[in-house]
Amino acid sequence: MSHISSIDLTNCEQISPACNPVDEFSVAISSLAEQHRPSRMPFFHNLATLDHAIASDPSFLGQIHLVYQAAMHATRAAVYYLPHLDSPALRKRKLQIFVDDDGLPGGDTHHYQLTRAFRNIGAQCVLDDEAFAEPEELCRDVDGEAAQFVRLAKTLYSRSLGPWCAIEVMSVDWMRALADALSVHFPQFADEPYFAECFSEMVEERHAEESLSVTQMVLSARPELLPATIADAAIMAEALDGVWTHLDRIVEIAREQAVQRSSAPA
Repeated sequence: MSHISSIDLTNCEQISPACNPVDEFSVAISSLAEQHRPSRMPFFHNLATLDHAIASDPSFLGQIHLVYQAAMHATRAAVYYLPHLDSPALRKRKLQIFVDDDGLPGGDTHHYQLTRAFRNIGAQCVLDDEAFAEPEELCRDVDGEAAQFVRLAKTLYSRSLGPWCAIEVMSVDWMRALADALSVHFPQFADEPYFAECFSEMVEERHAEESLSVTQMVLSARPELLPATIADAAIMAEALDGVWTHLDRIVEIAREQAVQRSSAPA
């Protein structure tokens, strides 16, 4: 796993004459976001260039949905365990994050929106929405890097604010990359509320700014938390890379199976 010493941080002296935790944290998160930018991962390009007959297979789409939804569910659930935000003012700010994900008008949630988006393009979903529950239960249905991410999310989110910041800062990048990749095959996909509402209202950008803002407040008051905050952010970013690797493996397996079927004797 990644750790703090592996991050290519700008020399503190280049930031200010007397480096402070907020400055160092900001540099670290910016560096992580660039090093682990989701859209750089092969999955998104390979999904976009996949033969349409493969990309539109209901079972294939169901597998993509399962892994992606499991990772997103893990972070949405983990947000409820964030530490160091216990004052009334910070609880109020944290509540808005909950509302944006799980308190949409009409009892809707990002979880339900995502499932509808995939079902609307023909996905045969592996799990019902309510089957996405505790990490260990969910890991009965996902494995590999996705399971590792699911297990780590709650543990890391509950012990420092770094993992939350890392995910929020990168979220808009992967959402746009996923919407663009699947829109090659399903032009209406990016118009689904899961994407359209987040993009038009800049929900993910707002969450990124908020996560950084409150974490900077905490680090200003408790600078001793800085090393663990950065180290946990790095672990979370590396685990997120694993999710895209897992999804790319699903794409590659589907491609190989299609080749095998086409070359099989009649």
